[in-house]
Amino acid sequence: MFTTFPLSQIDGYIILISFGIIFSLIMIIITLLLQRFNGENQMSSEIFITGNRKIRSGLISSSIVSSWTWTATLLQSTSVTYLYGISGAFWYANGATIQIILFSIIAIEFKRRAPFAHTYLEIIRVRYGREGHWIFILFFLFTNILVTLMLLTGCSAVIHSLCGMNIIAACLLIPLGTIVYTTVGGIKATFLTNYVHTVIIIIIILFFSLTTYQTSSLLGSFSKIYNLLINASLIHPIDGNFQGSYLTIKSRDGLIFFFINLIGNFGTVFLDNGYYNKVIAASSTSAVHGYILGGIAWFAIPFVTGTTMGIVAITIEDNVLFPTYPNRLSENDINSGLTLPSAAIVLLGKSGSILSFIMIYLACTSAMSSQLISVGSIITFDIYRTYFNTNASGKKLFFISILSLLVFTLTMSILSIGLYYISINLGYLYTMMGIIISSAVLPSILTLFSNKQSKLAACLSPPLGLICSIISWLLTSKYLYGKITIQSTGSNLSMLVGNLVALLTPFIFIPLFSFIKPDEIPYDFKSMREIKLIDDDLPNPNRINTEDVEHGIIYIKENSRFVRLLAIGITICLIIIWPWPLYGTSYIFNERFFTFWICFGIIWLIISFIIVGIYPIIQHHQTIKSVLRLIYFDIKTFIERD
Repeated sequence: MFTTFPLSQIDGYIILISFGIIFSLIMIIITLLLQRFNGENQMSSEIFITGNRKIRSGLISSSIVSSWTWTATLLQSTSVTYLYGISGAFWYANGATIQIILFSIIAIEFKRRAPFAHTYLEIIRVRYGREGHWIFILFFLFTNILVTLMLLTGCSAVIHSLCGMNIIAACLLIPLGTIVYTTVGGIKATFLTNYVHTVIIIIIILFFSLTTYQTSSLLGSFSKIYNLLINASLIHPIDGNFQGSYLTIKSRDGLIFFFINLIGNFGTVFLDNGYYNKVIAASSTSAVHGYILGGIAWFAIPFVTGTTMGIVAITIEDNVLFPTYPNRLSENDINSGLTLPSAAIVLLGKSGSILSFIMIYLACTSAMSSQLISVGSIITFDIYRTYFNTNASGKKLFFISILSLLVFTLTMSILSIGLYYISINLGYLYTMMGIIISSAVLPSILTLFSNKQSKLAACLSPPLGLICSIISWLLTSKYLYGKITIQSTGSNLSMLVGNLVALLTPFIFIPLFSFIKPDEIPYDFKSMREIKLIDDDLPNPNRINTEDVEHGIIYIKENSRFVRLLAIGITICLIIIWPWPLYGTSYIFNERFFTFWICFGIIWLIISFIIVGIYPIIQHHQTIKSVLRLIYFDIKTFIERD
């Protein structure tokens, strides 16, 4: 932890409370305006959970970027760059982008096969019945729980280190604003706040980058930073990197982290109901384009954050302003995510502290809002409506959604406080998550894509894979280190083995159980198409109709081949064509290539800003104009009446 706090506790409370209040008020006002001028009644469970299934690709992309920009995205990408050099941010971005890109294939198939579904778990139930439904409910909820705990533990640790705020207070205050605007505005509010949060985060990252490479008195040029990295390679060579260099992609531990990252993030995307919620909320055309654009836009965020703030921490950690001077960051500091705020402090002083505080807070709350909607939809539709009150009205479901959000938020705050006091940090949770959830990835995908996966295979593969992954994880820790502790189980090799076993064992279990007990009749997917909308008995002029759905399905069929080829092509470029020549040749960046690498990342980030910041405004400018015009006429009528 830092020897002194760059901000006061008062500063911390002001930022947390004021941002929570501001965003809550903005969303309440926008919700009321949409209800009055655009016919959107958030008391309708269909609007609250699905946004009338008409969200366009710009907002879908920005929401995907926001939901996938966890506190871990910013903190871990910086920390792995500090640990493994320039390869860290690259491996982080590569290992966590392809899941979003490939999810576009699932998105269009989901939209085509189950156009009126409210959650992905709903199609699990209609295919596999009660038993399969409950198995996947547990794994989807595990995913939401792990992600939310990562958000809270990472954010609270940074806030505590920046201003000394009590961890209990931080864990309870961080979600406060999020729970208010999410309960008031539903999924539409999450799309809108995600848009604002993402734009602010990208602007802050660009500011940090331009300061680091152009205007900083401590750094301020590519040449100076390059020479400092060369010097750091001599003073603190990285074990496992080619020639100990910070300027090579050939990093043994970086590569191990890449595989852990790659495997774990398949689970946190493919088993997070929040991403399916976005598919459900999207129009058919948006489902085709939104995830590809979102994945492309997201890549630049960890890439540029890591190659900026991680490099700052490496190059000027010997400065007296560095929070841990004269010592380097400890292993616990790194795993707690303190590399980024350390770099911000030495780069910009108190201003850097405030900007890093705001950036981490926004990343936490925007991703958390998606988790809240995800959990709310599971509890409301997959548990309450399915097993407790099948005839529940739309209003009743709305109130169950609100109640579930409140209970879940309080529970996660309490659990994150407990994790802090038993020394479970962000880094540990991040690398462990694949061990817990990845065994459900393949059976979940095959639910949509294969009519031969049997009910027995779908029900048994996830829990058996979980058992195998935990056993292999613990046995590896015991074998390598002689004992099972938080430190030994948190090692890269132990985590890698556990993650691999979790992801790969279903490749054995699914064919085996499908052969032992195949379904009597191959599944025909008709029951997915028969899922119905909920009748809220509330006015909803924007409600989707059957004709819209049929046109959407035709559009998806016409474009599905293109989306598959594009997603697979981008994936091959990111994880094979781009990294392996650099890794295989043991290339150490020269100054010119280093400059190109950084400029390329910054240009990509600017393109990301255009995709998630400007494109949604262009798409929705008519709605914005219409609402503003109606507000003007309302005000004018009110004045003239008086």
